Amino acid sequence: MKSPRRPKGTRDGGQLVGRTHPESSLALASGADDWPSITYEERHLEGEDEELTVYGSRRARLAARGPYRAAVTPYIASIRAVNIPPDVAALAAEASVEIARFDQEIGSELAHFATVLLRSESASSSQIENLTAGARAIALAAIGDTSKRNALMVVANCAAMGRALDLAHRLDEESIIAMHEALLVDTNPEWTGHWRTDQVRIGGVSVHQARFVPPHHDRVPEAMSDLVRFIQRRDLPAFEQAAVVHAQFETIHPFPDGNGRVGRSLIHAMLKSGGLTRNVTVPVSAGLLSDTGAYFQSLNEYREGHPVAIVELLARSSFAAIDNGRVLVSDLRETRENWKSRLKVRSDSTAWKVADLVLRHPAIDSSLVQRELGIAQRVADRSIARLAEVGIVSEVSGHRRHRRWIATEVIAALDAFTARAVRHREVSSPRVASE
Repeated sequence: MKSPRRPKGTRDGGQLVGRTHPESSLALASGADDWPSITYEERHLEGEDEELTVYGSRRARLAARGPYRAAVTPYIASIRAVNIPPDVAALAAEASVEIARFDQEIGSELAHFATVLLRSESASSSQIENLTAGARAIALAAIGDTSKRNALMVVANCAAMGRALDLAHRLDEESIIAMHEALLVDTNPEWTGHWRTDQVRIGGVSVHQARFVPPHHDRVPEAMSDLVRFIQRRDLPAFEQAAVVHAQFETIHPFPDGNGRVGRSLIHAMLKSGGLTRNVTVPVSAGLLSDTGAYFQSLNEYREGHPVAIVELLARSSFAAIDNGRVLVSDLRETRENWKSRLKVRSDSTAWKVADLVLRHPAIDSSLVQRELGIAQRVADRSIARLAEVGIVSEVSGHRRHRRWIATEVIAALDAFTARAVRHREVSSPRVASE
């Protein structure tokens, strides 16, 4: 996400921006059949865009003079309903039932699969933003390997999703800022703890040539306050509400970076807050990943006043994601069953406790095993060695003082999950959105 120099001044452009005021005709007309579209206003940059000054051509610098058009998001907190066609409403309702069913199914095996589903969803969400990392790199990053930047960012996204789920009972401005902080505190701490304080853009070399210019930063606090009021309503179908919250959040773009990942974390917080999930993270992003072009286009349609596209896409993506998630869970169950023929120890032994641990943490070291199982180093080392003897884990580090192991069969199952998610992805689809 690019942040040009701070704009100053404003002049109405396009539709009247006054329509977005809480006491405007838009608010008074809440409940109308049409969902409100964004409007635009003219803004002016203070001085020149620093990036263009350093890297831009003379032609680009000339094209970046004068006012630019920034979006103004309508206030939605008091709009009576999300009006979508009956067939899409039925699809959303069916998706809600399927999500709840999946959560109940997997919840009975919570210890094994909750963590691995959360990490898989985090990886898929990151991949939508072209932050790609294999399951092995992600697993190693989770236990301290700093050699792969993208893997570290996926682990941070996992922390953000975990924070979102922990805060699902209290979704307000503070909790959303906390989700963002969990995502970027290690890489860009200066961007955390508050809304953005600069204009941002999506695509293009300047705000004058961008594909989309989110609202000016001075509009973000009120826009987010309105969104939080919409989030806290309990008179809307939870699934449809989650889809709209996500699309509105992405339109506001309240942070300098990380909006896409935080916005998808917010979906999961909304599903949990609405009672559709209790135990696990449904890997919705894995469904969206199959056609990112359609995903970004649905956000564009939402901005034009058509929420039906994002609701329908999220529903269809949920079905695809749940199917994929069930295959992953089945693969992991089969993997554990196969281990029984190799690991000839009592079912209540520490070695089996470590084996179950690697189903959700496919990269381990002695410190992790000690911490997770509450056992002494000597016992942890002996149990890891037993798993290594029968091929359940393999050592990947030659450092005697910090040895690491991976469960290659679990890694293979996770990589297969990602491969299924992207199998039908249209590589040539243009990217029409970004963080």
